[in-house]
Order: sequence, then C-alpha cells, then structure tokens
Amino acid sequence: MLEKKYPYYLANKAQTSKEWMDVVDKYSGKVATRVAVPDAKAVEQAIAAAVKATEPMREFKPWARQAVLQHCVKRFIERRDELAYALCVEAGKPIKDSDGEVTRLIETFTIAAEESVRTNGETINLEIAKRLDGYHGYTKRVPLGPVSFITPFNFPLNLVAHKVAPAIAAGCPFVLKPAERTPIGALIIGEVLAETDLPKGAFSILNLDGKHAGPLVEDPRFKLLSFTGSQIGWDLKTRAGHKKVTLELGGNAAVIIDADQGPHMDRVIDRLIFGAFYQSGQSCISVQRIYVHDSIYDELKKRLVAAVKKLKAGDPKKKDTFLGPMIDEAAAERLYGWIEEARKAGGKVLCGGKRKGSMLEATLMEDVPRDTKVNRQEVFGPFALLARYKDFDDAVAMVNDSDYGLQAGIFTDSLAHAMRAWNELDQGGVIVNDIPSFRVDNMPYGGVKLSGIGREGVRYAIEDMTELRLMVMREV
Repeated sequence: MLEKKYPYYLANKAQTSKEWMDVVDKYSGKVATRVAVPDAKAVEQAIAAAVKATEPMREFKPWARQAVLQHCVKRFIERRDELAYALCVEAGKPIKDSDGEVTRLIETFTIAAEESVRTNGETINLEIAKRLDGYHGYTKRVPLGPVSFITPFNFPLNLVAHKVAPAIAAGCPFVLKPAERTPIGALIIGEVLAETDLPKGAFSILNLDGKHAGPLVEDPRFKLLSFTGSQIGWDLKTRAGHKKVTLELGGNAAVIIDADQGPHMDRVIDRLIFGAFYQSGQSCISVQRIYVHDSIYDELKKRLVAAVKKLKAGDPKKKDTFLGPMIDEAAAERLYGWIEEARKAGGKVLCGGKRKGSMLEATLMEDVPRDTKVNRQEVFGPFALLARYKDFDDAVAMVNDSDYGLQAGIFTDSLAHAMRAWNELDQGGVIVNDIPSFRVDNMPYGGVKLSGIGREGVRYAIEDMTELRLMVMREV
C-alpha cells in the first residue's frame, strides 16, 4: 500500500508544505496519494545547501560513499515489494515489469558502490623529448560540485538511479526533480538516503512541475545538468549557461531482420514483442521500425501479428498482464491520432489501432509512408511498423533515415553484416542479435543527432560528474 502523503526532501530531511500535488493511479484514474510541493524559497535553500555541501562531499571518503550505496542496496532489497507496487500504481507499469525495474535499481546502486572506490587517475609519461627529462605527470579525478537532475516518468526508479547513484559515488551534492506524474519511487529513494550519514545538504528531492524547475536549469551554481526526457532538452541546454549538460532525448529505434533469420524466427519474434510493447512502448529505445528481408517478410509478419493479438492487456496489478495503460489519456489520444494519420496516408493496420481511455491496443502497421509521424518521430507507445527490404545497403539507409540515433538492432548470422552495421549505422549503440531496447546498467548508453549528448552508465556518468586534475612534477 502507498502512504497517504509523501514529503519532499530538503538538505537530506523530509519536509511538508501547504501545497500538495495529486499522484494518480494510471489504470484506475483515481488519486492514489499526494506529495508535498516545495515553494521557491525551498528551491533556493536546496541549491544553497548543495553548494555548502560541496567540500564536505569532496572530503567524504570513497569507502564512506560506498557504505552509503551499499546501505541503499540493502534497504531496496528489503523494500522491494513496496517499490514495485508504487511503480505499478504511479506509472501503470505491469507488476512483473515493475519488479524487474526494482532489480535494475538495485543493480545500478550495486555497480555504483563498486565504482565509488575506483575513481582512479593515471601516470603520464612526459619524457617525450630530451628537454623534458625528469618531468612526470599525474592525474586524479575530483568531484565537479553541485549537480542538478531532471528525470522522466517512464523509468521513475532506474533513471533516477542512473543519476543519483553516480553522484554519490563521485562525491557530488545534487538536487533532483523527478517527473511530477511519477515521483513516489524517487521519494522512497530519498527516504532511504535520509537514513545514511551523507553530509548535510548532499541531496534534495523536490516535487516540482516544469514551470518551477527553472533554477535547476539556469542557476550558475550548478556545475552540471543531467536531463532525460523530450526534445525540450535542447531548450534547457540553451538556458543552462556555461555548466556541463548531458541529454538523453529519446529516439525511434529500428531493427534489421536479416535474410538468414528464418531458422531463428521464434526467438526474433519473442524479442520484437518485448521490444515494441514492453511497458506499453514507453521507452526511449522501444522497437518502433522493423525492417525485414523480403525473403522472410511474409512469414515473419504472419507470425508476429498472431503473437501480438495474444498479448493480455488490462490491470497492471495482475501478474498475467503484459500491456498496461499509457501514462495518461492525452498520450494515448496523441498516438491514436498519429496512427489514424498514417492509415489515411495509405498505411495498413495489421492489428490493434483502437483506444479506450489511456489504454491503446498493441498496434502493428505496414506500408507506412516515410513522412508520417509514426515513422519520423518518437511514438513512445505500443506501436511498431513493418517494412521490407531486398538489399542490406537499403536496410542500413532506412535505419539511418531518421533524425534520431539512440540505439539500433540487427538480427543476423553474418559477421560482415554485423560489422557493417556497427560501422555504418549512425547510432549511439548497435545491438547485434537482439533488440535495440537492450540495456545493461554498466554499459555506455546515449545517442547522437536529436537523441542527445553524453553517455549514461554508472562509470561514464561518474566521469561526467568529475574532472581531471593534473599535477606535473620535476625531479630536482
């Protein structure tokens, strides 16, 4: 069960307020709980506290940071069912998938605990010419200082973890704004962090809407802004000033099914189903465009449509539910409109395409014109399109014909095709023999083009939140 009310966190401490924000059960549409909303004074206090905590966090030794992260792992395991239930309610994510996200939360903090004692520098050979005899170079990594985070609704545990855990490991105080529609998971993380001996001001978690989050973007006292969300991120980058900015801004992920995949079709279809319709397609690397070799297209289409029609949709609290609601009715209505636009432009609906409230059927289309929204933009819902190709060069060109470049997938037995995909696909990552939706929390993750700048993944985030400091020593 959820608590009736949740606080926000200011300088490590729970706070209530006069203003409260409703959090809705995304399946029933009823108010599930309420969260305290900080005022402008509290936002300023949070930033000032983070600044004041800069030196104490730098002096907070790696073993102590590791102990904090290990405590979090222990408590997340103990509160696993509570975290999964909260996620199911606030995000509408099926309970089995919610439990899977708790697993990733635990794994991300575990990785950060390991990396917290590995922030090493290097020795540099400076004796590259006779005039430099006796000179030696050394580097170490030091925390940037106060950092700000803004996270989205679709992975309200794991995407928070990918910012918070590296910040602790790096020694950076932070202020976090979770998505206003899904703040509960972040607040439970805050409750656990409040149990630790982090220096005062090391963290604040503020339940703000976008209108009141400006200081987290614009305040020059922050040394880094890390944002995961929509294309509004480019505007935030402009407003951020001189601070470092990392952005993960979504995609319209494509996957190539090579001609040699006939014998592996069952596995390919199973992975396509997961990639396209897991958590109602509300993932930045959800499978959206499926390019299939002409020789196996008809067979794959027939079997994929049959498999999609068997998916169970409904109450996400039931263990056998695969497809839950979208985040709200407006999101479902938007995508339904895009599907209708594509259908009127000549696209063929193979299955699905209907909507009731925030529930949108798992939808497959083919013959979708190139310039339609479902082809060019990020659908962020339970939708995928099929298209055939005859030549591998054409498939590569079709994948690259996008303004986005987060991750792509290719199913192939050909090493040559796998290497060409890696070399030629304009993507942040290429996943061979699996879907582009594959992600492990220690790998570098991020995109190119409109998909953003920078890389997540614990070690890579720690590098973003630290800077190299050089020392040169001359023998005397």
